[in-house]
Amino acid sequence: MLPLADQVLELLSLERTPFWTYAISALLLAALALLLRPLLQLLGLFHRYYVNCQRLHCFPQPPRRNWLLGHMGMIEPCEEGMVRVSQLVAAFPNTFLTWMGPFLPFLSLVHPDYLKPVTTASVAVAPKDYLFYGFLKPWLGEGLLLSNGQRWGQHRRMLTPAFHFDILKPYVKIFNQSTNIMHAKWQRLVSLGSPSLDMFEQISLMTLDSLQKCVFSHSSNCQEKPSDYIAAILELSNLVVRRQHRLLHHIDWIYYLTAEGRRFHRACDTVHRFTADVVQQRRLALSCMGREAWLQAKQGKTVDFIDVLLLAKDEDGQELSDEDIMAEADTFMFEGHDTTASGLSWVLYNLAHHPEYQQQCREEIQELVKDKPLEELEWEDLSQMPFTTMCIKESLRLHPPVTIISRRCTEDIKLPDGRIIPKAGHILSAGNICLISIFGTHHNPTVWPEPEGSVCC
Repeated sequence: MLPLADQVLELLSLERTPFWTYAISALLLAALALLLRPLLQLLGLFHRYYVNCQRLHCFPQPPRRNWLLGHMGMIEPCEEGMVRVSQLVAAFPNTFLTWMGPFLPFLSLVHPDYLKPVTTASVAVAPKDYLFYGFLKPWLGEGLLLSNGQRWGQHRRMLTPAFHFDILKPYVKIFNQSTNIMHAKWQRLVSLGSPSLDMFEQISLMTLDSLQKCVFSHSSNCQEKPSDYIAAILELSNLVVRRQHRLLHHIDWIYYLTAEGRRFHRACDTVHRFTADVVQQRRLALSCMGREAWLQAKQGKTVDFIDVLLLAKDEDGQELSDEDIMAEADTFMFEGHDTTASGLSWVLYNLAHHPEYQQQCREEIQELVKDKPLEELEWEDLSQMPFTTMCIKESLRLHPPVTIISRRCTEDIKLPDGRIIPKAGHILSAGNICLISIFGTHHNPTVWPEPEGSVCC
């Protein structure tokens, strides 16, 4: 064994040998290779971004706020923001480009002829984009709203019985009961001297009350007293909208460190616990009774959404899992209450602005129920309310409950004027995002002679 000093001298002498030189060279080359690969990938991303920007130059865009924010904050989630959309559509009546930050482009389509190539493209060419829809996934799972392709098609076929008129017709009685509770509450508040009511809040509670009874056969009396489950759904709806307009909150790990992210997580837990309890209890009852006895017990009774999902089978006899049923139930509670409440609130708002049309609608409905109670009306009876139907449709045009949907173009899509939506994505995605602007299309002056209000509302 050599002394320590001699070992050090021997190691230092290796510096002069070819072996040491080769070893150092190999290490340097390996380090260079490790650095070169991500550098080449980064250069590839920026080259793809540059090419994509060049191909998008043919689309007009409004002035950006600055190079860093792009058009962020230009359209706020409020009525003033919708006015801004109308102004943009008047200036760019077919399509226009906006940027979220310096790297993320959105192509807005605001004319029916320009929507068609994207909406009629296959799921492989123009799938749902999850930049915004992804915020809903921790809450809604893989329900119809967020699923794609084969899974979506399979679940949609299995859910078809839920939309049969024989299933939906008994729900009318539930709708009337919930509406009567809301009316009685309004009359009580007015009698106590309340000068005004928040229509959207009141109608949201009514639609949630109706849906809880139709989906779960559960009455929480949420219109009269607080409900943790209902409060959680309302909070989740608000938090998702707020998150869309805060760029840093798009990053999951940052969002869940914030106060709003923690509130979102807690609200999801509340909703999922309620849904899971109902599904598991109903599944246990079905397995104990057996399918035939279960169906026999349901004869003459209102079949709720959970019942339909539990009994659903695909072509191979495969049933939905508890997780699938929970996702579909949560999806319908979200989509059903929010869109319906928004549509009804705007109908009442627009009719209140035109009392002469409101009176005409009232007279039409009174004439219809003269010989038949409201509860006994059939679907075909609604054809006898042409003016009321026209007012509802015009209100939905002016204020659509869903203002925009998004698709991601993974292949080049040709527009009617010959321009191409390029498939080449940007730094953050594998395809360009198209925003199908329902509100913009409904307010397009090249489509509607009086886009901000026609003869009716």
